[in-house]
Amino acid sequence: MADVATAPVIAPDAVPDAVPGHKYQFNVSMSCGGCSGAVERVLKKLEGVQKYEVSLETKIVTVFADESLPYEKVLQTIAKTGKKVNSGEADGVEQSVDVSAAQ
Repeated sequence: MADVATAPVIAPDAVPDAVPGHKYQFNVSMSCGGCSGAVERVLKKLEGVQKYEVSLETKIVTVFADESLPYEKVLQTIAKTGKKVNSGEADGVEQSVDVSAAQ
């Protein structure tokens, strides 16, 4: 007569797929909490950012942005922290990470 406990089924986190806008993802060289904190601070201030996630562990920065916020503006903003952006994509499509003209 063993009691079998079942764990509640938890729905995956709701990602704002229904919200119109863009999903930008970047691989950024970050080695410490100060690095990821710098990226978080600039994204928090960037107009048009709906939500962002910065993972020091995976070195991935994900930004959910309004339709009006272009990929290039987010890329430039992250690059201004001094962190190297290794790769980027907009709405699942690989994009350039060349910011030399933007500086």
